[in-house]
Amino acid sequence: MKKMQQGFTLIELMIVVAIIGILAAIAIPAYQDYTVRAKISEVLGMASSAKTSMSEYYVSTGGMATGAATSGVNTSPLQSTYVSAVTYSRTNTTQATVRYTLTNLITGVDGTFLRFDGTGSTNGVQWLCNSTGTTVPSKYLPANCR
Repeated sequence: MKKMQQGFTLIELMIVVAIIGILAAIAIPAYQDYTVRAKISEVLGMASSAKTSMSEYYVSTGGMATGAATSGVNTSPLQSTYVSAVTYSRTNTTQATVRYTLTNLITGVDGTFLRFDGTGSTNGVQWLCNSTGTTVPSKYLPANCR
């Protein structure tokens, strides 16, 4: 009787290691992009409350508020671990901007910011999320902001 071979050959092990290496090289960057997008989605959720407050103020008074407190925008960066600053500015009675400076995301994205511009009219307030001045790379933004 012949003795049966047991175990794997060196070439088989090398092929398995190469396949795992290729999969890891693709999966790790994709996972990092996914986590950054999830964190930015949290900031977008936080921004939706500010946009709602600003829109309600505009509809009830007929103009944008002169300050963040008046419009109901929470400018505390403690709202999220991914925000280092929140600023509100009014361009004129029909236009205002809220801007979120991002932090704790990934190198190359920290320090960038999302900017939301609201323009009021008789139909309410229209919002632009990827307006001039947003510095977040588009691959991290949700589809409606690109």
